[in-house]
Amino acid sequence: MSKANTGDGGRDDPETTTINIRVTERQLEEIDRVWKEEGFTSRSEFLRHAIRDATENPGVSRQMLATIAAEEYAMRHGESEAVSREEIVSMMDDDE
Repeated sequence: MSKANTGDGGRDDPETTTINIRVTERQLEEIDRVWKEEGFTSRSEFLRHAIRDATENPGVSRQMLATIAAEEYAMRHGESEAVSREEIVSMMDDDE
């Protein structure tokens, strides 16, 4: 496999495998902005963290995020009301 510019100097680690992915220039700019702002030492470190988070903690699905975004939109447009923490706990207790 060819070495890609990963932002970490191409360090060899026998426990890792190089993969190639295609992203848009805009995505790459965002990746580079975020890894630097968040204090990661390299682009590769950031991407490994993101992959690990997505695969080990898949609890927040795209559908859940879409539902949250839709509810936020509805609240901002007066089509829904915020609920208190106590109401949420009560709803969760009712489901058990």
